[in-house]
Amino acid sequence: MRDTRFKIFAGSSNRPLAEEMCKSMGVPLGDATVNCFPDGESFVKINENIRGADVYIVQSTCPPTNHHLMELLIMMDAAKRASASRITAIIPFYGYARQDRKDQPRVPITAKLVANLLVAAGANRVLAMDLHSQQIQGFFDIPVDHLFASPVFFQYLASKKTNKLVVCSPDVGGMKMAAAYADILGASLALVAKKRVNATTVEAINIVGEVEGCDVLLVDDITETAGTITSAAKMLRAHGATSVRAAVSHCVLNEVAYERLKTGVLDELITTNSVPIDTRGLPITVLSIAPLLGEAILRINNNESVTSLFKIKGF
Repeated sequence: MRDTRFKIFAGSSNRPLAEEMCKSMGVPLGDATVNCFPDGESFVKINENIRGADVYIVQSTCPPTNHHLMELLIMMDAAKRASASRITAIIPFYGYARQDRKDQPRVPITAKLVANLLVAAGANRVLAMDLHSQQIQGFFDIPVDHLFASPVFFQYLASKKTNKLVVCSPDVGGMKMAAAYADILGASLALVAKKRVNATTVEAINIVGEVEGCDVLLVDDITETAGTITSAAKMLRAHGATSVRAAVSHCVLNEVAYERLKTGVLDELITTNSVPIDTRGLPITVLSIAPLLGEAILRINNNESVTSLFKIKGF
């Protein structure tokens, strides 16, 4: 068994999540100064001895993405130069994950570039949650523990009363995730075919599956403008759906998204606290992933398996 001495530090992107994780583990959050110079440069100082310790740095690379990513790199470099024995980057939300392939001429594969930067900065291990695509794990030459928010969602959804549940994917790419939810929840499966008009606008064009008179659960891994899920919800209601909920792992909502959610096409948007989120009085339910991440840290530190974290209680 490894030395149980470990330290957890947090960047500025989602400090409340890090504090909740530490509370669930019964350990204090590490003391570090993380701020900016007047010109915008990030400054980091670790205010305690970490020589020979396992160091875990919690940072979601959510907007402002570049600032939070750079902050994470600087924190890892500081830990490496302070002689930490192992550095694990805890990234609940992995920014740039959608730039994971060369689908146009002369474009980068930025998800791979970010992986290279993390390793170069000193990461010995990465813990992430609901990556946009599974192949991102292969972009790293270091161990990657990939957790899923689905167990947290399943426990919440089990408490909901539904007449006839249909799990629906808002696009073809999400069918595998939707099928997994449908299998666990004992629900039917449907698909909304979409056409992307531009970066912020999506048009739903067809539905595959029966949704009339059913309670529909849309599942997706990330939304920013809420265009995909609101467009799908409108079409589902037009086809007779009784209610439409959405379960989205990462809600990186902007002003366009809030305006779309105000229309009321969704009865409920269920998400996690992988990124900070302001509900603004809208029907947004935020579930905590802190206990799940905390348990993963304890198991990694003790060289134990994290596989059982994928098991669903009560199913």
